[in-house]
Amino acid sequence: MSRKVVVIGGGYGGSAAAKALDADADVVLVEPRDAFVNAAASLRALVRPDWAPAMFFPYDKLLARGTVLHDRAASVDPGGVTLASGRRIEADHLVLATGSGYTYPAKPAADSAEEALDDLRRTHKELADAGRVLIAGAGPVGLELAGEIKAVWPGKDVTVLDPAERLLPGFRPEVRQDLHRQLDAAGIRLRLGTGLSAPPPTGPGQAGTFTVTTTGGEEITADIWFRAYGVRLNNGYLADGRLTALTARGEVPVTETLNVRGHDHVYAVGDLTDVAEAKMAGYAMRHAEVVARNIRAQLCGERPAAGYRPSPEPTILLPLGPHGGVGQLPAADGSAAVPATTVAEYKGADLFTGRFAEHFGPA
Repeated sequence: MSRKVVVIGGGYGGSAAAKALDADADVVLVEPRDAFVNAAASLRALVRPDWAPAMFFPYDKLLARGTVLHDRAASVDPGGVTLASGRRIEADHLVLATGSGYTYPAKPAADSAEEALDDLRRTHKELADAGRVLIAGAGPVGLELAGEIKAVWPGKDVTVLDPAERLLPGFRPEVRQDLHRQLDAAGIRLRLGTGLSAPPPTGPGQAGTFTVTTTGGEEITADIWFRAYGVRLNNGYLADGRLTALTARGEVPVTETLNVRGHDHVYAVGDLTDVAEAKMAGYAMRHAEVVARNIRAQLCGERPAAGYRPSPEPTILLPLGPHGGVGQLPAADGSAAVPATTVAEYKGADLFTGRFAEHFGPA
């Protein structure tokens, strides 16, 4: 009996699914990057280039039996995947795990770890020489970037603006209050309820003094700016519709068992799915656990029974540098705010690098 499982995408969910199935199936992981990128660490990598290599993990020790192909999916159908190189791989089970892209530096643009490091070093130099920083976007990425900048350069002038009226809508009031308190203490200036009337004349991450006007009429002068918005799903290989029709948002429709609707041997995990929850790495890894259990059951001739249900309460760990930040985690009565010390312990201190060092094997 053939037991080939092809996992498309080696990010948080894809690498977890491939590793979980490595002992039970003939796993092929298709991933264009030459190393796993722990994107949770990318903003610290920007401000601390000496630490930046810690966010990359080569794939060569991820699988004991399976194969990693550094290629890109061009098209997927129920029988397998056609790669950008022209190679065709037939599959008994498919796992779609290509996730999403985000504006640099939150996620590197280059497929090569060395090229990505070069980009980070170059942008670090631009940022280091800038006295005034503008961040467009006050979501978790923009706020975390502001916190990382202030942790390294407390004297820099950092302004974060966003058309939204509130920070972290949907989270507990005490979380938002603590967030405002810590931002104020760090000297990070917020401009909420306003956007830019026109983009700055320089590109994001490029040094060059400019003055912009907000939609509220305020003028802001800065020496560099960063875009902290713009999630885009990595779904181009599904555009031909040979596997499934995407939702209006470009997501893959899945069942409770995380099957792609209409296909009992095809699964999807992570940001790509239409699961009604925030797009977070931790959720993608939980999806991978469910998918691995279901594929193992099918390999044994059993009916897949593992289901995934999103948490009814939003959760977040938002570091502001290695020691600050806010969080909201599950609790007996739904959810609870957690202090900065807990945020640092769970995430901020090392941004999960220890966890992935173990996941990807010894250096």
